[in-house]
Amino acid sequence: MPKKRGYHHGNLRQALVEAALALIEEKGPTGFTLSQAAKEAGVTPAAVYRHFEGREDLIAEAARQGYEIFADVMQYAYDTGQPSALQAFEATGRAYLAFARKYPGHYIAMFESGISTNRSPGLSAAARRARDVLEKAAEDLSQHIPPERRPPPSMFSAHIWAMSHGVVELYARGPGAQSPFPPEDLLESGIGIYLRGLGLIPPDA
Repeated sequence: MPKKRGYHHGNLRQALVEAALALIEEKGPTGFTLSQAAKEAGVTPAAVYRHFEGREDLIAEAARQGYEIFADVMQYAYDTGQPSALQAFEATGRAYLAFARKYPGHYIAMFESGISTNRSPGLSAAARRARDVLEKAAEDLSQHIPPERRPPPSMFSAHIWAMSHGVVELYARGPGAQSPFPPEDLLESGIGIYLRGLGLIPPDA
């Protein structure tokens, strides 16, 4: 069972988000009620409705905060990977795995809850900021591809996002996630194959 959380006066909204994150990790995004979130936060169910219209609204806020953290993690990875465009790009892929492991409740709220990123302007903006970091990394790296062979940065980054997400879902989350290779190695080799196909790194000798 998740550890019960209290809250400081004036911070009930965040206490409820943290309670929801703990319940999401334990039960999944549809496995708990607002009453359970209220109990976890140490308040009455009626108090929840002063801050959230319903469970989806609460999960959406958890997702928004997750995207803000995710964008910061991706930006840090991109910045520290410089000055090489290739290193910066590869760093953003590794950051995806690191985020999923460190913030599982946020990750589930973001990608497995069914909540649309268009649910609120704040959620949409946070998700866009995270995507923009990977698109920037892809755009920088694709400058080394002749224009006639250069994929749009949004497509380039979407391919890597999908690959990273697949590795996380299949091999990096939960006790049942098993692979004959470390997830980091799977992602690195997959990105390597993709980049070789674009001519951005030389083929293996």
